[in-house]
Amino acid sequence: MPRPRSRLRLADVAERAGVSLTTASRALAGRDGVREEVAERVRRISRELGYVANPHARTLAGGTASTVGLIVHQIDDPYFSEIAGGVVQVADERDLIVQICHSGRNPQNELRQIRHLIAQRVGVIIIAGSGYVDPRMEAESRAELSAFQDAGGRLTVIGRHFLNADAVRPDNKEGAETVTDHLLSLGHRRIAVAAGEMLLSTVADRFAGVVAALTEAGLPTDELPLAQAEFTRDGGRDAAERILRDHPDTTAIVALNDAMAIGVLSALRAHRVPVPHRMSVAGFDDVSFAADLAPGLTTVRLPLAEMGRQALSMALRPPASRPRRKSTGHELVVRDSTGPVPSR
Repeated sequence: MPRPRSRLRLADVAERAGVSLTTASRALAGRDGVREEVAERVRRISRELGYVANPHARTLAGGTASTVGLIVHQIDDPYFSEIAGGVVQVADERDLIVQICHSGRNPQNELRQIRHLIAQRVGVIIIAGSGYVDPRMEAESRAELSAFQDAGGRLTVIGRHFLNADAVRPDNKEGAETVTDHLLSLGHRRIAVAAGEMLLSTVADRFAGVVAALTEAGLPTDELPLAQAEFTRDGGRDAAERILRDHPDTTAIVALNDAMAIGVLSALRAHRVPVPHRMSVAGFDDVSFAADLAPGLTTVRLPLAEMGRQALSMALRPPASRPRRKSTGHELVVRDSTGPVPSR
């Protein structure tokens, strides 16, 4: 029988796992220097013994100051920095400290960050950013987070499908339909898409919205020009180069986030392609400086800072019997980067 949870020590975990105290500490912190099979045994035994339960329960139930772990895909992407700003705002109001981790859109990096935060005994974890189309890619993370919640920790996610947690759900498909409808209303029929990798559920959902709008308009989509690259500014530049090379008759490009749209504009500028007179460009997210670009970027506005505020506020409420879901809504913001289809 395991010892009563209130008396558990790291030494108890180490003894049960048959490892040294140092090895147990490294394994639970997700540090290098421990073979994966040993680390997994230590983590499994710590869960079985409930070693991480009391720190979460004491922190949250007692209402004392604690740490919030926020995991983002890319810390220098304005999408994530604005979400982080909303999280920090609520944290300041509650005397909480926010620790921000960067996963680089890599599920194994994300798993390491989750294990690190759990080892640091944070009371709340927020995961912001796309999940993966294949739920197997985050199966290990799901198991770690489930144990974290069972132990009293609180979890909220932004833009995830397969994690059992309270969630803020961006209007990804709906927003993409809206911005594509806008281009169609301007007469565009030769529309190309600059996208991140389709393994990201956000990319897949937004692309599905573009396809839905084109289908509704009676346009074929089986040969829709799609250039996939990194979901970044540099990726947008690469995607635009391929669209210009392979689909020179394109009159409008939908970039599936604003970072890619900025790269698209950069590539078009380098090729002296006038926007919007020769090529219209639309983005998605409405990051803070989208209006200050030249030309100003037409995009889909998501309430980014509010999404961060909602995520932490949900996490700080008592857990519900079923995960709560909150949709963000969206707004089309028309600026100077889109215009009527050019006359031939």
